[in-house]
Amino acid sequence: MKKYQGYFIDLDGTVYKGKDRIPAAARFIRRLQAAHKTILFVTNNSTRQPSFVADNLAHNHDIHVSADNVYTSALATADYLDGIAGDRRKVYIVGESGLAAALQAKHFELTNDDEEVQPDYVVVGLDTNTNYHKLEQAVLDIRAGARFIGTNGDSNLPNERGMTPGAGSLVKLVEYATQKKPLMVGKPQTTIMKMALQKCHLSVDDVLMVGDNYHTDIEAGINVGMDTLLVYTGLSKPADVKREKVQPTYTVESLDEWSVQ
Repeated sequence: MKKYQGYFIDLDGTVYKGKDRIPAAARFIRRLQAAHKTILFVTNNSTRQPSFVADNLAHNHDIHVSADNVYTSALATADYLDGIAGDRRKVYIVGESGLAAALQAKHFELTNDDEEVQPDYVVVGLDTNTNYHKLEQAVLDIRAGARFIGTNGDSNLPNERGMTPGAGSLVKLVEYATQKKPLMVGKPQTTIMKMALQKCHLSVDDVLMVGDNYHTDIEAGINVGMDTLLVYTGLSKPADVKREKVQPTYTVESLDEWSVQ
């Protein structure tokens, strides 16, 4: 088994299921910390700020890390747009506080409170409080010329109730209504992975991607040339994964099975 300095780790379905703990995940993180590994939670969930995620991990899942150990699709989206936007910095969002805060930290102006302002970009992420009017405005803005960005394409979000609709469900609705393809940032795209590597100052050969979803976590690692570890605690099932042309580097039923080298 190869020795890895860094571990990129998914959250939903890998570390927890909504409010429910996955006890093996906390034990796994403690083993990584004891071995002085670089840990970065790379998550497609754009709804919360890293400080909230770290606090939730500590108080509800017995995992003690800092906000700097969390890299969300909201941060990746803001970093990506900051690199291409120039002075075109008006953004309409379908999303929650994590996405809004990430964009505002990069000095983007949110146009959600002024429908008369035409944004340069429409960013669609997970929004559990969305409604028809909010989606309608996103569609109208894209049809009027705003560039369409999706934080991630997750079809489902594992939580304590089951597999609930993910951000990709909302992205697909807007895509269907606009007949415009979005630029996607989160897993399995390489954008979020490359920026995460830059954040950690590690090369792709130094890092193992850990997740529960073949079509986001594992494909993200495959697409960027990174080794992968699929854990069967969330979305993907063994029978489905066996049919994939490219297999994960490793698979486990529980993170307790993984020996940190």
